[in-house]
Amino acid sequence: MNIEIQFKQSLGETNFDIDLLLPGNGISALFGRSGAGKTTLINVISGLVTPAYGKVVVGDHVLFDSDKGINLPTHKRKIGYVFQDSRLFPHYSVNGNLLYGVTSKDDIYFNKVTELLAIKSLLKRFPVSLSGGEKQRVAIARALLSKPSLLLMDEPLASLDMPRKREVMPFLEELSEQVNIPIIYVTHSLQEILRLAQHLSILDKGRIMTSGKLEEVWASHSMRPWQSFSDHSSLFEGKIAGHHSKYALTCVKLAPKACLWVQKVDGDPETPIRLQVRSNDVSITLEKPVATSIRNVLSATVASIEAFNPGEDKQSITVSLRLDDDCLLWATITPWALDDLNLKVGDEVYAQVKGVSVTQRDIAFSPH
Repeated sequence: MNIEIQFKQSLGETNFDIDLLLPGNGISALFGRSGAGKTTLINVISGLVTPAYGKVVVGDHVLFDSDKGINLPTHKRKIGYVFQDSRLFPHYSVNGNLLYGVTSKDDIYFNKVTELLAIKSLLKRFPVSLSGGEKQRVAIARALLSKPSLLLMDEPLASLDMPRKREVMPFLEELSEQVNIPIIYVTHSLQEILRLAQHLSILDKGRIMTSGKLEEVWASHSMRPWQSFSDHSSLFEGKIAGHHSKYALTCVKLAPKACLWVQKVDGDPETPIRLQVRSNDVSITLEKPVATSIRNVLSATVASIEAFNPGEDKQSITVSLRLDDDCLLWATITPWALDDLNLKVGDEVYAQVKGVSVTQRDIAFSPH
């Protein structure tokens, strides 16, 4: 199943020309500047905005097709929508809010959703007595209880302070793992993308700049405007290979010939795990180091050499290092180091990785 969105529309000063194909599972993040058109795009999917031309298809379910004259009303699209603010009915209890719009009661599913979002103890309370994080969890549960075929989330954490964001984030992580519903997630937060998304689309001025697997888009030039010198990093979707019980470390396999040690993470072998390595935590040496405190030393081939953000910082060079056929690691070095090492594309080198983050568990590790 895929989600297909194609439409053209002029709204205000923005001329939309969208052609987007999203996977029918997991969390697909929509990212871009304020005013790029993220909310308009999901409103077209939901039926809140009708474009002049195009089509919207979720799997085999045609929601809109201008050529065929199909335009299903919002209530028939089987879409759940979670807004920035919870939009709960103040005169209904939590239980009343959850059941609003439910046409066929399903106690088993109700229990599953309320347990997943840890709101069973809130059922008799009213929205005025809930924290911001509790309200958003109720709003997410209400959207799920309509049994949608697609869930739209428009910056659901934007109105929350940091403690409340930290409260809700684990539930969103669980949501993508436990509920078999594709989620389109609008956000302007890179950290939310790192923690939650599997697919990323960048939107600018009503057009899709790039779209694909998170790791691929993260490494693309389209991400550069949002990454400062300290933010530039590599993402890897690896699998647990094993654990070192004596030193409480976990070995994560990135590719057949590339592994990284991180602080111990609970999980059986082959459990998927996402890693982030900041490019300024990677150094390059021409010879394999000996007697070093750094645990992660990987053989690599120089794949590319380029200036990084020359308008912002002309004294940095980024080098992409090929660890395996489809596995690239970014390193940031100085022009002096580039000249001193005399690096060229195709050179065989060693990468020393000083720091690794496990983004989906919010664990940081500096293996010195």
